[in-house]
Parts: sequence; C-alpha cells; structure tokens
Amino acid sequence: MTQPSDETLVRRGLALAWFIVVWDVLEGVIAVTAGLSAGSIALVGFGIDSGIEVFAAAVVIWQLRGGAHARQRPALRAIAMTFYALAAYVAFESIRDLVTQDKAGESLIGIVLNVVALIVMIPVALTQRRTGRALNNPVLVAQSSETWMSNALSITVLAGLGLNAAVGWWWADPVVALVVAVLAAHSGREAWREADEATSPSRATTPSGPDRRETG
Repeated sequence: MTQPSDETLVRRGLALAWFIVVWDVLEGVIAVTAGLSAGSIALVGFGIDSGIEVFAAAVVIWQLRGGAHARQRPALRAIAMTFYALAAYVAFESIRDLVTQDKAGESLIGIVLNVVALIVMIPVALTQRRTGRALNNPVLVAQSSETWMSNALSITVLAGLGLNAAVGWWWADPVVALVVAVLAAHSGREAWREADEATSPSRATTPSGPDRRETG
C-alpha cells in the first residue's frame, strides 16, 4: 500500500489538532462546571487538563504550520510546562482535600462525560501517534502522549467518581487525583527530555534518527 505523502500527513496532523481544540473546549467547560458543582477535584483537574490540551494542540498547529524542525524545541518545552502546571495544581488540591477531608459529591454528568471522552479520544490518540511517527515529528508524538494521559485521567476519574457514588469512599477522589498528578509530571519530564534530544548535535545532524529507532 502506498504511504501517504508528508503533505497529507501534515494535513492530517493539523486536522487532528483542530479537532482536539474544539472537543476539549466543550469537554473542559462541562468538566469544570460539573466538578465545581460536585466538589470533585479530580473532575475539575480533568477539565483543566482539557484546557491544557487545547494549548498543546495550538502548539502543534503552530509547529506544523511553520518550520517543523526549527520549532521542535520550543514546542516540546511548552508542552512539558503544561504537564508540570497540571501536576502542581492537582497535587496541591488533592493534598488539601485529604487534610481537610473535603468530601466530593456525586456527579453523573462527570461519569458520562468521561465514558464518552474515552470512546472519542482513544482513536484520536492512536491516529496522532501513527501520524507523528510517520512524519518523524516528536512534537506530534508528544501531544499524542498527552492525549493518552488524558485517557488515563478519564479512567482514574471514573474510578474515583464511581467509588464515591457506589460506596461513599470520599477519599477516592483526591487519591485518584494524586495518581493523575504523578502521570502528568512523568509526561512533562518525557516531553522535556525530547526537547533536549531535539537540540542535541546528533539530533541536529540526523533529525529523524531517534524517531526511526522508536518506530523500529
């Protein structure tokens, strides 16, 4: 089967990024509203993550529309900082809720939202990663990792909301949110490492090398 051209792959990457912008704006508004109503830090954190994904998608659009290799370093560092910001916020709020024993309410809207998010975003993450690897574009691959982190976040938020609704384990929400913070910090470190590799001398002389090793 004929492999798609770089131009086709770039258009696909841009289309995916724009889809994420639209989807995550809607998802973020619903999640934050439902989270504040239920007092769920994990759900609010999920909504904030949606906003971070909008920013990351905008970074991808900026990078794909300009000099792709020239913009790799600042784009990857920008995405890494969004992960760190999410981790810091969620960790602070989770620890505060555990100390004060602030109990989250039930949120059927939050449960439904996260189920729908998994159904929609898992195929998006898969397509993003395939497209990024085909283009040897670490920025697009990094954003696919952020999308996967969001999927993991959906699963952990569902666990927290479900346990709270089913058996009244109020502490499940902040504990699950702490797991999310760890995932976000790890993803930020990986994106920062990719940025360092993107600007190393070996990367500059053979820019597609690390990606080929990854795909091979």
